[in-house]
Amino acid sequence: MEIFWRENKIIFGVLGAILIFSGIYFSQTKFSRCKGIPPLGNNAEKLVTKVIDGDTFLIEGGRSVRILGIDTDERGYPCYFSAKERLEELILNKKVRLEKGSEDLDKYCRYLRYVFLENENIGEKLLKEGLAVTRLDLKDEKYKNELIEAEKRARENKVGCKWGEREVEKENENWKWLNEEKTNKKVISACEAQNFLDKEVIVEGRVADVYVSKKNNVFLNFEKPYPNQCFTAVIFSKNLRNFKEDPKNFYLKKVRVLGKIKEYKGKPEIILEDPNQIEILE
Repeated sequence: MEIFWRENKIIFGVLGAILIFSGIYFSQTKFSRCKGIPPLGNNAEKLVTKVIDGDTFLIEGGRSVRILGIDTDERGYPCYFSAKERLEELILNKKVRLEKGSEDLDKYCRYLRYVFLENENIGEKLLKEGLAVTRLDLKDEKYKNELIEAEKRARENKVGCKWGEREVEKENENWKWLNEEKTNKKVISACEAQNFLDKEVIVEGRVADVYVSKKNNVFLNFEKPYPNQCFTAVIFSKNLRNFKEDPKNFYLKKVRVLGKIKEYKGKPEIILEDPNQIEILE
């Protein structure tokens, strides 16, 4: 071992210098990137002016805050809207208390804070309601046990969007023609479609992305972007003239589609030939 070290000490010395230089460089880069961010004191109380998603929001002054201890779905994933809308209900246009953890800012220069509204931990509440998962920093022990227990209870009791069976909304008054009363067809969620192959049903979900092929065929991918979508509604180019709106942008919303579910390359799909087969939630 001693001979090996002597023969390779120059190489180890160079590698060590590179690692030290890299650490200094990246730490300085992060510092310079966030240099203009004003300090935010521990337990500062700030007004929430906008909710970005289920774990990020803006405070007065336009700065971003990332909730510590949790992680919620990004846009295009099943629980994105549920978590975002719930966070809006809880804190939008209200003053919250922002408590520091082990780090002040993340790499995107967002303040990292535990968020409290009238002494209620908002991150813990989202976990209890099955809208988030725990995301713990190994250096930060604050509220660790409470957060883990909150997620565990929600998971065991199948609570909320993350752990429960995401039921299709039955608010037929919001759907003008694609509802069970008018069609006598069962309404299912996009992620249930695989269980209804060769059945004619109404599939409900959010269109996460729209893909147009070289042959001008349109693919509406539900709940998650391709290739992780739960379900796809397809409009072949020969039928596009039947659809007045541009599918690329018009259908990036919550919709229902009617038709017989077929499987293509392991994914369920419905072919849309008539605009009456699809409806947008107003």
